[in-house]
Amino acid sequence: MRIGILTGGGDCPGLNAVISSVARRSWDRGHELVGFKYGWRGVIQDQTIPLTRDLVRGIMREGGTILRSSGENPAHGGDRPARVLATLQRHEIDALIVVGGEGTMRGALQMWRDHGLPVVGVPKTIDNDLPGTQMTVGFDSALAIATEALDRLATTAESHDRVMVCEVMGRTAGWLAMESGIAGGADVILIPEMDITVEEAAAIIKRRHAEGRNSSLIVVGEGYTLRSDTGLFDGLEESEQLDAYGYPRLGGVSQHVARAVEELTGYETRVTILGHVQRGGPPTARDRSLAAQFGVLAADLVHDGIYGKLVAQVGQDVVAVPLEQTEGDARVVPQELFDTVRGFMG
Repeated sequence: MRIGILTGGGDCPGLNAVISSVARRSWDRGHELVGFKYGWRGVIQDQTIPLTRDLVRGIMREGGTILRSSGENPAHGGDRPARVLATLQRHEIDALIVVGGEGTMRGALQMWRDHGLPVVGVPKTIDNDLPGTQMTVGFDSALAIATEALDRLATTAESHDRVMVCEVMGRTAGWLAMESGIAGGADVILIPEMDITVEEAAAIIKRRHAEGRNSSLIVVGEGYTLRSDTGLFDGLEESEQLDAYGYPRLGGVSQHVARAVEELTGYETRVTILGHVQRGGPPTARDRSLAAQFGVLAADLVHDGIYGKLVAQVGQDVVAVPLEQTEGDARVVPQELFDTVRGFMG
């Protein structure tokens, strides 16, 4: 059996661990593995790389992806689906394992539903927002990076009696901001799902100063919508720029939050935008373990001829769920969970 594999969308720690586990399990079952470079683009443009034992040896601990990645997608239309099918037929690929997030899975689902492509999905994104699974490869590593950054920012904030605003990734889901904020002891957490205004944030900071706690830490998710009861953000225009994947380009909301907090409180406020450092470097032990479990199950599903599935974590179990579960709105932080967190902010 010849099995194809690709990694699509934004990179994250743990992709190589998925590739390694898929390869080793497939080889143990007597199958051949073919890598497609740059995600779906490699299938559309017929860019392959033979996966050998020498190539994947030791990559479990490495960040990034040896297959490279891109946001290209057969769901973008045109002749892309036909070119995907032609490439797979040319290389005699019996099944395709697709590692990616929402956009990559949208392409996988379309190819499965409309063209009967034998496909299995493996979820990855530092945003942890893919429907169908409670955990994605890459999230734990990004969480560790963000938490360490907050630990460091907290000490410099204390040294200078400053307010530090740290912006983390996550797009429209607040998982990374919320969980890093909890772990890093943030005093205010601003995430896209919740309606906290900048005036409320400033009130928390002023109360802390009144109690003699003269440094504060604010975590802001990049997709947070600026909210003000007093019109502080009136006149600001949202950026219409799109990223390489066709989504609105986020980043920089923390600058507006910091200026507003400084204006409302009079306290010196500084900004740190973590940016792409959250995607880089070696994966955590948790991500390596999750990637290995996901990869093995994906390889087993292909071996058993079970397609149209997403490997997922449901509760404490790694299981196969219908690929259709990746459709719909992003998986976001529920109100009741944030209400618990809100109770100890400040």
